[in-house]
Amino acid sequence: MRHAISFSDLAGRRVGVFGLGVEGVAARDRLVALGCDLVLVDDDARRAGELGGAATREGGDALLRTCDAVVKTPGISRYRDDVLALEAAGVPVLGGVGMWLEEADRARVICVTGTKGKSTVATVAGHLANALGTACSVAGNLGVPPFAPGAALDGRLVVVETSSFQATDVAHTPSVVAVTSLGEDHLDWHGSVERYHADKLSLTTQPEARCTVIAASPELLERRAQLGGEVVVAPPGDGALAEALGLVGRHGASNAAVAVAALSAAGVEGADDPVRVRAAADGYDPLPGRFREIACRDGVRYVDDSLATNPLPTIAALEALGDDRVALLLGGHDRGVSYEALVAAIGARRGPTLVVTLPDNGPALGERVAMTTRVEVVDAADVAEAVALARRWLRGDGVVLLSPAAPSFSQFRDWKERSEAFAAAVADATG
Repeated sequence: MRHAISFSDLAGRRVGVFGLGVEGVAARDRLVALGCDLVLVDDDARRAGELGGAATREGGDALLRTCDAVVKTPGISRYRDDVLALEAAGVPVLGGVGMWLEEADRARVICVTGTKGKSTVATVAGHLANALGTACSVAGNLGVPPFAPGAALDGRLVVVETSSFQATDVAHTPSVVAVTSLGEDHLDWHGSVERYHADKLSLTTQPEARCTVIAASPELLERRAQLGGEVVVAPPGDGALAEALGLVGRHGASNAAVAVAALSAAGVEGADDPVRVRAAADGYDPLPGRFREIACRDGVRYVDDSLATNPLPTIAALEALGDDRVALLLGGHDRGVSYEALVAAIGARRGPTLVVTLPDNGPALGERVAMTTRVEVVDAADVAEAVALARRWLRGDGVVLLSPAAPSFSQFRDWKERSEAFAAAVADATG
């Protein structure tokens, strides 16, 4: 259920904060400033104890039922039994981004969502807007939550990278929503691919929806009727702009096009002038962990694509490498998505390919690759062993590609830690 409740509406009330990660701590700090009586709860007993809260299964769930409202971290599924029980008991369960949007100037907000590409589109849009003369901040999953105390976003264009988790908390759609792609992801959170798609696209359809910008992909075009406001289809992409931004492949060009179309829809001056936009691209630094070459030693390139947490970006990365010899490091936390398209893409490569699997779901994926293709597969216990195996197989010619097609849990805290492990393994292997 969506609630049109802002942070200010909760001033002085008894409020639960459910989940004490980055967003939970930011919500706590915002609510403290509003004089709220706080109840802090987390599934992780250690983290709850460190922050003065209670563990969910050690009485925390009961404490939440005593609250006037609960602010939930995005990682906790809206479809969990304990969350549904709170709503059934009359306790509204809220999300920080949705609450912030209730009192923000939504005419100056662009929300960016999508199965892949949202981080790139958000940062490209922010960079281009600032270079074109419109003060802009990028928030959400990147940087700090927009509702964090001290974010200082008043009077600025705000680009918010918005996940499918956060979309379910939004009661009013901002002026512009950009959707970069649509595939399968987070099925453990949403319960089914159909609900994942519906939840993600619901960000575009709440009251006050004005404009939805989409990539020119078949998956989005065929769901046009599910989108809100005026629907703008971004062109296939400007290769020159993508190159100026340091983005590669068709997906890079598409991401650049979606960012520009979103800025144009938001009324950013100069966003509809290709010459000015290309000049504004100067100085953009592609995201760490998003198809970024981190080293080239002895004829082997090492590409970090740790942000590839589902099959779509991994397919795009393989496409961008053409017929190069590739040793693909694949696997991570299993979220129940289908890997059939990725297995087919691996099997269709014309260039020599090695799949090096990583825990947890890598070995199972490797079995499917080995059963249905002629691609060689080897298992590795960790990233360091995977890099060594890949380097040995390439023999001085090709690309070691970390593009896991899965989240980093449980081996790593997040994709950044996985990137750091890859960089360290490359450094150790190459000297």
